[in-house]
Amino acid sequence: MTKEETKATDVAESSEEAEAIDLDADTSSELDLAMRQALEAIESSERSGAKSSDNDGTPAVADEDALAALRGEAAREREHALRARADLENFRKRVQRERQDERKFRAFDSMREFVSVVDNLERAMAAAGSIDDLKQGLQMILKQMGNLLSEHGVERITALGTSFDPSLHEAVGRHEDPKVTVPTVSDEMQAGYTMHERLLRPAVVRVAMPGSAADGSSGASGTN
Repeated sequence: MTKEETKATDVAESSEEAEAIDLDADTSSELDLAMRQALEAIESSERSGAKSSDNDGTPAVADEDALAALRGEAAREREHALRARADLENFRKRVQRERQDERKFRAFDSMREFVSVVDNLERAMAAAGSIDDLKQGLQMILKQMGNLLSEHGVERITALGTSFDPSLHEAVGRHEDPKVTVPTVSDEMQAGYTMHERLLRPAVVRVAMPGSAADGSSGASGTN
Protein backbone atom coordinates (compact mmCIF):
# COMPACT_ATOMS: atom_id res chain seq x y z
CA MET A 1 0.00 0.00 0.00
CA THR A 2 1.36 3.42 -0.98
CA LYS A 3 1.68 6.40 1.35
CA GLU A 4 -1.25 8.15 -0.33
CA GLU A 5 -3.48 5.07 0.04
CA THR A 6 -2.52 4.82 3.72
CA LYS A 7 -3.52 8.45 4.26
CA ALA A 8 -6.84 7.98 2.50
CA THR A 9 -7.52 4.84 4.60
CA ASP A 10 -6.85 6.78 7.83
CA VAL A 11 -9.25 9.51 6.74
CA ALA A 12 -11.97 6.97 5.85
CA GLU A 13 -11.56 5.17 9.21
CA SER A 14 -11.81 8.47 11.06
CA SER A 15 -15.00 9.26 9.13
CA GLU A 16 -16.51 5.87 10.05
CA GLU A 17 -15.70 6.46 13.72
CA ALA A 18 -17.47 9.81 13.52
CA GLU A 19 -20.65 8.10 12.25
CA ALA A 20 -20.63 5.28 14.87
CA ILE A 21 -22.43 7.25 17.59
CA ASP A 22 -24.75 5.96 20.29
CA LEU A 23 -28.10 7.74 19.82
CA ASP A 24 -29.11 7.11 23.45
CA ALA A 25 -26.05 8.96 24.80
CA ASP A 26 -25.23 12.66 24.73
CA THR A 27 -25.15 13.04 20.95
CA SER A 28 -23.89 16.62 20.91
CA SER A 29 -20.73 15.89 22.89
CA GLU A 30 -20.05 12.64 21.00
CA LEU A 31 -20.46 14.35 17.64
CA ASP A 32 -18.07 17.12 18.63
CA LEU A 33 -15.54 14.54 19.79
CA ALA A 34 -15.91 12.50 16.58
CA MET A 35 -15.44 15.58 14.40
CA ARG A 36 -12.38 16.67 16.33
CA GLN A 37 -10.87 13.21 15.94
CA ALA A 38 -11.55 13.24 12.19
CA LEU A 39 -10.05 16.70 11.77
CA GLU A 40 -7.01 15.75 13.85
CA ALA A 41 -6.45 12.69 11.64
CA ILE A 42 -6.68 14.85 8.52
CA GLU A 43 -4.30 17.48 9.91
CA SER A 44 -1.90 14.74 10.99
CA SER A 45 -1.93 13.33 7.47
CA GLU A 46 -1.29 16.79 6.02
CA ARG A 47 1.67 17.34 8.37
CA SER A 48 3.07 13.96 7.43
CA GLY A 49 2.88 14.88 3.75
CA ALA A 50 4.59 18.22 4.38
CA LYS A 51 7.44 16.57 6.32
CA SER A 52 7.94 14.05 3.55
CA SER A 53 8.28 16.90 1.05
CA ASP A 54 10.71 18.83 3.30
CA ASN A 55 13.05 15.84 3.50
CA ASP A 56 13.73 16.18 -0.25
CA GLY A 57 14.26 19.92 -0.05
CA THR A 58 11.71 20.77 -2.76
CA PRO A 59 8.23 19.29 -2.84
CA ALA A 60 7.76 16.83 -5.65
CA VAL A 61 4.92 17.27 -8.10
CA ALA A 62 3.43 13.94 -7.05
CA ASP A 63 3.47 14.99 -3.38
CA GLU A 64 1.78 18.30 -4.24
CA ASP A 65 -0.92 16.49 -6.19
CA ALA A 66 -1.42 14.00 -3.34
CA LEU A 67 -1.61 16.84 -0.78
CA ALA A 68 -4.15 18.71 -2.91
CA ALA A 69 -6.21 15.54 -3.28
CA LEU A 70 -6.02 14.95 0.47
CA ARG A 71 -7.16 18.50 1.20
CA GLY A 72 -10.09 18.05 -1.18
CA GLU A 73 -10.98 14.80 0.55
CA ALA A 74 -10.74 16.57 3.92
CA ALA A 75 -13.16 19.27 2.74
CA ARG A 76 -15.61 16.65 1.51
CA GLU A 77 -15.34 14.67 4.74
CA ARG A 78 -15.86 17.85 6.79
CA GLU A 79 -18.99 18.69 4.80
CA HIS A 80 -20.21 15.12 5.16
CA ALA A 81 -19.64 15.23 8.94
CA LEU A 82 -21.60 18.49 9.23
CA ARG A 83 -24.51 17.08 7.25
CA ALA A 84 -24.44 13.89 9.32
CA ARG A 85 -24.42 15.93 12.51
CA ALA A 86 -27.44 17.96 11.39
CA ASP A 87 -29.34 14.83 10.32
CA LEU A 88 -28.57 13.06 13.58
CA GLU A 89 -29.64 16.07 15.64
CA ASN A 90 -32.95 16.22 13.75
CA PHE A 91 -33.39 12.49 14.28
CA ARG A 92 -32.69 12.84 18.00
CA LYS A 93 -35.28 15.62 18.33
CA ARG A 94 -37.86 13.59 16.41
CA VAL A 95 -37.30 10.53 18.63
CA GLN A 96 -37.60 12.71 21.73
CA ARG A 97 -40.92 14.13 20.51
CA GLU A 98 -42.21 10.63 19.71
CA ARG A 99 -41.27 9.41 23.18
CA GLN A 100 -43.05 12.36 24.79
CA ASP A 101 -46.15 11.70 22.71
CA GLU A 102 -46.01 8.01 23.62
CA ARG A 103 -45.96 8.84 27.34
CA LYS A 104 -48.67 11.47 26.95
CA PHE A 105 -51.08 9.29 24.95
CA ARG A 106 -50.21 5.91 26.44
CA ALA A 107 -53.72 5.48 27.85
CA PHE A 108 -55.47 6.98 24.82
CA ASP A 109 -57.29 3.82 23.67
CA SER A 110 -58.21 2.86 27.24
CA MET A 111 -59.68 6.28 27.98
CA ARG A 112 -61.71 6.16 24.76
CA GLU A 113 -63.31 2.97 26.06
CA PHE A 114 -63.96 4.35 29.54
CA VAL A 115 -65.73 7.49 28.35
CA SER A 116 -68.60 5.23 27.29
CA VAL A 117 -69.01 4.37 30.98
CA VAL A 118 -69.29 8.08 31.74
CA ASP A 119 -71.97 8.34 29.03
CA ASN A 120 -74.02 5.61 30.69
CA LEU A 121 -73.63 7.21 34.11
CA GLU A 122 -74.90 10.53 32.75
CA ARG A 123 -77.88 8.76 31.16
CA ALA A 124 -78.67 7.01 34.45
CA MET A 125 -78.51 10.29 36.35
CA ALA A 126 -80.80 12.01 33.83
CA ALA A 127 -83.33 9.15 33.61
CA ALA A 128 -86.62 9.40 35.48
CA GLY A 129 -87.63 6.37 37.47
CA SER A 130 -87.71 4.68 40.81
CA ILE A 131 -84.77 3.94 43.09
CA ASP A 132 -84.90 0.33 41.96
CA ASP A 133 -84.61 1.40 38.32
CA LEU A 134 -81.63 3.57 39.16
CA LYS A 135 -80.00 0.76 41.11
CA GLN A 136 -80.50 -1.65 38.23
CA GLY A 137 -78.93 0.83 35.80
CA LEU A 138 -75.95 1.35 38.08
CA GLN A 139 -75.47 -2.41 38.35
CA MET A 140 -75.35 -2.64 34.56
CA ILE A 141 -72.77 0.17 34.43
CA LEU A 142 -70.72 -1.54 37.13
CA LYS A 143 -70.73 -4.72 35.08
CA GLN A 144 -69.60 -2.76 32.02
CA MET A 145 -66.76 -1.27 34.03
CA GLY A 146 -65.73 -4.69 35.31
CA ASN A 147 -65.63 -6.06 31.76
CA LEU A 148 -63.42 -3.18 30.61
CA LEU A 149 -61.04 -3.69 33.52
CA SER A 150 -60.86 -7.41 32.76
CA GLU A 151 -60.04 -6.69 29.09
CA HIS A 152 -57.02 -4.70 30.28
CA GLY A 153 -55.84 -7.47 32.63
CA VAL A 154 -57.20 -5.89 35.84
CA GLU A 155 -58.68 -8.42 38.27
CA ARG A 156 -60.18 -7.94 41.72
CA ILE A 157 -58.39 -9.62 44.62
CA THR A 158 -60.46 -12.13 46.54
CA ALA A 159 -59.87 -11.12 50.15
CA LEU A 160 -62.86 -11.78 52.42
CA GLY A 161 -62.53 -15.08 54.27
CA THR A 162 -59.02 -15.82 52.98
CA SER A 163 -55.81 -16.09 54.98
CA PHE A 164 -54.14 -12.73 55.50
CA ASP A 165 -51.43 -12.14 52.87
CA PRO A 166 -49.31 -9.00 53.44
CA SER A 167 -48.31 -9.02 49.77
CA LEU A 168 -51.97 -8.56 48.77
CA HIS A 169 -53.71 -7.14 51.84
CA GLU A 170 -53.19 -3.99 53.87
CA ALA A 171 -54.41 -4.49 57.44
CA VAL A 172 -55.93 -1.45 59.17
CA GLY A 173 -57.32 -3.29 62.17
CA ARG A 174 -57.52 -6.66 63.84
CA HIS A 175 -59.59 -8.49 66.42
CA GLU A 176 -59.56 -11.85 68.14
CA ASP A 177 -61.80 -14.62 66.88
CA PRO A 178 -61.80 -18.08 68.48
CA LYS A 179 -63.20 -19.57 65.28
CA VAL A 180 -60.02 -19.01 63.23
CA THR A 181 -56.74 -20.83 63.54
CA VAL A 182 -54.69 -18.48 61.31
CA PRO A 183 -54.93 -14.72 60.64
CA THR A 184 -57.97 -14.37 58.38
CA VAL A 185 -59.52 -11.44 56.54
CA SER A 186 -62.84 -10.74 58.26
CA ASP A 187 -63.79 -7.41 56.66
CA GLU A 188 -62.91 -5.71 53.40
CA MET A 189 -63.00 -1.90 53.54
CA GLN A 190 -61.61 -1.34 50.04
CA ALA A 191 -61.15 -3.78 47.20
CA GLY A 192 -57.69 -4.58 45.89
CA TYR A 193 -56.69 -5.24 42.29
CA THR A 194 -53.94 -6.84 40.25
CA MET A 195 -52.98 -6.06 36.66
CA HIS A 196 -51.50 -8.93 34.67
CA GLU A 197 -50.71 -10.62 38.02
CA ARG A 198 -48.86 -7.55 39.32
CA LEU A 199 -50.28 -5.81 42.38
CA LEU A 200 -52.12 -2.67 41.30
CA ARG A 201 -53.61 -1.80 44.70
CA PRO A 202 -53.75 -3.85 47.93
CA ALA A 203 -57.06 -4.67 49.56
CA VAL A 204 -57.69 -2.70 52.76
CA VAL A 205 -58.92 -5.21 55.36
CA ARG A 206 -59.52 -6.08 59.00
CA VAL A 207 -57.96 -9.29 60.24
CA ALA A 208 -59.35 -11.87 62.63
CA MET A 209 -56.61 -13.31 64.84
CA PRO A 210 -56.67 -16.64 66.69
CA GLY A 211 -57.62 -15.56 70.21
CA SER A 212 -56.65 -16.75 73.65
CA ALA A 213 -60.35 -17.36 74.27
CA ALA A 214 -60.13 -20.47 72.12
CA ASP A 215 -57.28 -21.86 74.25
CA GLY A 216 -59.12 -20.99 77.42
CA SER A 217 -62.33 -22.68 76.35
CA SER A 218 -60.52 -25.87 75.33
CA GLY A 219 -58.64 -25.92 78.62
CA ALA A 220 -61.86 -25.47 80.60
CA SER A 221 -63.58 -28.34 78.79
CA GLY A 222 -60.60 -30.56 79.44
CA THR A 223 -60.76 -29.82 83.18
CA ASN A 224 -64.42 -30.74 83.37
